[in-house]
Order: sequence, then structure tokens, then C-alpha cells
Amino acid sequence: MTGSGEQLLLEVDTLTVKHAQLTAVSEVSLGVPAGSVFAVIGANGAGKSTLLGAIAGLNRPSGGRIILEGQDITRLSCPKRVELGVSLVPEGRRLFPSLTVEENILTGAYRARPGRWNLSRIYEMFPWMPGRRRQSAAQLSGGEQHAVAIARALMANPRILLIDELSLGLAPIVVRGIYASLPALLESGLTVMLVEQDVAQACSVASRIQCLLEGRTTLVGGPTEFTTAEIEAAYFGMSAAAPAGAAS
Repeated sequence: MTGSGEQLLLEVDTLTVKHAQLTAVSEVSLGVPAGSVFAVIGANGAGKSTLLGAIAGLNRPSGGRIILEGQDITRLSCPKRVELGVSLVPEGRRLFPSLTVEENILTGAYRARPGRWNLSRIYEMFPWMPGRRRQSAAQLSGGEQHAVAIARALMANPRILLIDELSLGLAPIVVRGIYASLPALLESGLTVMLVEQDVAQACSVASRIQCLLEGRTTLVGGPTEFTTAEIEAAYFGMSAAAPAGAAS
């Protein structure tokens, strides 16, 4: 799907997802190269989170396929996808407020794959966590909760980490700190696919972006392939900024 000889870890082929009578995602295709950051951008209601949920197994597609390293996972359950290496950081973090920081992180080990991510490695990546590991997750700031949600997802030792609405509701300085952790994740061998409304942040880290508008692809390619005006037009649907289509 990339046409560049890159090895694809994840492929989505003409995926359609409906909520009742509403088509939230319409025949979307994409290819995520292994070891990359792939960003899905778009305004609120564009279908981004629905797409990510379908990949994670939370939303059942009405058409199309989801392929993980050559294996069709379209009809597999969410836990089975975790076992195969798909891990989601959901919008809103969704931590257990009655559990401690460490207990929340350990819940991610359920159905975990063998791999390098464990508590020690996570505490190395987030050095503030060990000192607060017995603190209730409800007492953390939004940025700290997001970091714990990422740590929980890493405990599953995923091959691809799905991050939904990374910057939503967080202060800019907190967002920058979370984005700064992405290179370390890539160095560990992870592939990252993130959903983001903040176009500038997404373009600063992603090797490939795909813009959705009302459930359809309006732009796809490397961030440097497009002008700011073209990206804005695809984002808001103001005009035909660039050839739309699936990943090629």
C-alpha cells in the first residue's frame, strides 16, 4: 500500500464502520510501516477514534479488512488482538481511579506478549512514577494519567501502540513532554499509530499522515509532501487541496 518497498506492519483495506445508521468510517485504506509513527488527523467527528477503535477490536466493521503483518484480524476479539501485539491508549485514559499507579500499570500485563517491557523498564522511561507508584491514580494530573495509560499499554509488549487523541485536554507543555517520549518508543522497536486533532504536533513526529473528513480520506502521505494550505483544506474540507485516496 505504500508503494515504497517499506514493510507494512498494519494494513487497513477499504474499512467501513457504522454506528447504527450513521457511517462513521467509509472505505478507508491505509498502510502503517513497521517502526514508524503514523498519524491520523482530522477535526472532531471525522471518524478518527472510530477507526482506531476498529483496529483495536472495539468497533466491529461492516466492511473491509484489518491485517496485522499478513494476518487478517478483522473478526478477532479485542483480547486476542492484544495477544498478537495491538495495544490501545484510549481517549480519556480510562484508568481505574480506585487503584494505585502501579496497580493500573500492572493491569496491562493481562494477556501480555513476551517482550522487553516490564515495570523496571517503564519506571526507567517515566522516572517520576516509582516515587508515586502507591498513589491513587485519581490524584494524578491529566498529563500524569496519560503517561500511566501509555505505561499500561506498554505492559502488553505490543508491536503497534495505538494512541487516541494524544493531546486532548492537556496543557501544551504536557503534550510536548509526551511527544518527546515517542523516539524512545520507536528505538525499542515499537510502531506508533496516533489519532490527533493538533496538526502541527502530529506533523512534527509522524513519517506519514492521513487526514479524515466525515469518515473519508482527504489526504495521505508524508507531512513534507503538502503545504500548510493543502493540509488545512483537507482538514476542514474547504477545497480539493490534494488528490484524495487511500495509501498507495
